[in-house]
Amino acid sequence: MRPMRTLSFATITSIGLAAALSLCAPSAFAQTPRPTGTLPAMGQGGNKSKTLKDEMECALEPKLIADVGSPVEGTLAQVAVDRGDFVRAGQMVARLNANVEAATVDLKKAQLEYGERKVQRNDDLFKKNLISASDKDELETQTRIAALELKQQQQVLALRTIVSPINGVVVERFLSPGNHVSQEKIVRIAQLDPLNVETVLPVALFGQIKSGSMAELKATPFIPGNFKARVTVVDRVVDAASGTFRVRLELSNPGNRIPAGIKCSVKFAP
Repeated sequence: MRPMRTLSFATITSIGLAAALSLCAPSAFAQTPRPTGTLPAMGQGGNKSKTLKDEMECALEPKLIADVGSPVEGTLAQVAVDRGDFVRAGQMVARLNANVEAATVDLKKAQLEYGERKVQRNDDLFKKNLISASDKDELETQTRIAALELKQQQQVLALRTIVSPINGVVVERFLSPGNHVSQEKIVRIAQLDPLNVETVLPVALFGQIKSGSMAELKATPFIPGNFKARVTVVDRVVDAASGTFRVRLELSNPGNRIPAGIKCSVKFAP
């Protein structure tokens, strides 16, 4: 008898983690908002033999997925969100250690304030012809440079705060406070309002679906009721192997009531 092969806990955990990540991983890595991955082709089954009068199989996907990283290198001081949290565009999601940058801003601010006081004093001296126009201009120029340097340092400091580029929900948090950040992604955020509705139709229907047309969508048994979706993309290239083409619709989803990642059915208006 052949000996039974055993798997260690670490091996099992690794396999489970890899499988989970493969389900939620988008098609490409980016640190800016981007469209979601592609819907698997229904090809030989699904909608292959259906007509325009039939309900078509579809899938609901996030409108956008953003893998959010830091534009500068540093050490994470805070990660303000976790998986499942809803965030707004512009909301802080993480912050890098910024002690040096904050101190530099304070220094530049003090230098600017000192320069402004000198300009004011020397303006009175100039009116009394106690300093030359050249000296007055040099001091004013130095003060303007100090103001620009302060603005520059404030921008450098602002880069240490990472904000969400979109309204959405955090679907994954990759790093924690204390982790060093270079090009790594910190959190993944999915925009769920609106949702993308992805479907694959038989080539016989090519030309019958128009961008901007409306369709009726059902997400039962997950969510009861009928919903209106609008066609936003009709692919101009047909997949010759399966004899299908792709159509994308947009579904309004206020309050993120409908989850992404579920199957649905859609019926196009004649």
